[in-house]
Order: sequence, then C-alpha cells, then structure tokens
Amino acid sequence: MKVVDFENWAWFLFEHEGQMYLDANCNMSAFGYTYMIQLNEEELKSYKIGGREYLSKLAHDIHYTVPIAKNTTSIYKGRDVSKQLSQLALEAVEAWREAGSAKNT
Repeated sequence: MKVVDFENWAWFLFEHEGQMYLDANCNMSAFGYTYMIQLNEEELKSYKIGGREYLSKLAHDIHYTVPIAKNTTSIYKGRDVSKQLSQLALEAVEAWREAGSAKNT
C-alpha cells in the first residue's frame, strides 16, 4: 500500500494491489474516526475528471452521511475496509512521512 495523495485533516488516497482507497477523516459529535472505502468504477471516473476537488467532496459526503451511525441511510454504510487495511495504511503513512522528512533534510 502507498499514499497517492492527501488533504490535511480531511483524507488520504491510497493505492493497494491495483485498487484505490479513500480514507476519510470523520467525526460524530466529539468522536473522531476514519472511514476507508475502495473506490468503485463510478468514483474512479469522477476522480479522474475532478481530481482532488472530487476527493474532498467525496470525503465530505462520507463524513456528512455518518455511515457508522446505527440508523444511517448513508450509501457508504457497509463499505468500510478500515479494519482490514488499517495496519497497511498506517505503515504506508509512516513510510510516506519518513520519505518526506528525508527530502527536507
């Protein structure tokens, strides 16, 4: 897994085994969490057209619809792959940060 792009305090875009994943930074009241989805074909097309602006809108939509809420009608409910990929994502972010720090020394 590798970091492709990010928006500070909003989202990370990852690539893993040929698939793209958006990890949105969300909160529900005082509870903060991340919600990672694999981008589907429609979302990939929209990303290719809209770029980072589209990813920011998608992350906002994920946050705003609160897919972790018990009675949510969010279209993103059930798409969270954070549990399966959180360790790989953490390692990718750490490597990405280290590479960035190495460039600035």
